[in-house]
Amino acid sequence: MKKERQNPWKLAVIACVLAALVIGFYFYLANKTRGGKSEDVPAISKSQQVLLRNLENNYPPSPKETLKYYCDILQCLYNESHTDEELEALAAQIQLLYDEEFIANQNEDMYLLSLAGEIANMSKDDMKISSYSPSSSTDVDYFSRDGYDWARLYCTFNIRKGTQIVSSQERFLMRKDSAGHWKIYGWELVEESDAK
Repeated sequence: MKKERQNPWKLAVIACVLAALVIGFYFYLANKTRGGKSEDVPAISKSQQVLLRNLENNYPPSPKETLKYYCDILQCLYNESHTDEELEALAAQIQLLYDEEFIANQNEDMYLLSLAGEIANMSKDDMKISSYSPSSSTDVDYFSRDGYDWARLYCTFNIRKGTQIVSSQERFLMRKDSAGHWKIYGWELVEESDAK
């Protein structure tokens, strides 16, 4: 009889030890896998993240979202270092947000030269776009003119120069194209006397 009573206890102890080993092995593998992934996958820059967006399939759905994506690209252009290929890719991506009439008034080579000059000047002056704040969706002014749908909205840029931060507000005009995408038609600096 003693053997029969010891067997259930031995089985229970062995089952607990085996369960502890299985659980321990599981946690070991789970932590090893997580650690291996973070070491194997290099972090991508904000510029690479912006360039991964396929605007043909994933165009921003509203004027505000178009402006936010535009500002993300500006931050990449002015805040990060780039190879010539990355600069060209970012310039091409931002041009996909521009209205066709706006692009027609620019020569691509001159645009790239001008953009590279602006980036160099901001870098020389130690200026970066630290943040931006577009109009809220309820503050977008929609109207129709000449058979097109238009939107007017504002964006405040906070530009850091050394340790100082200067705010600048710009007014953007967007026009909806035949595919229903809001394209940037133009923008202008808002003087304090012109502000809402």
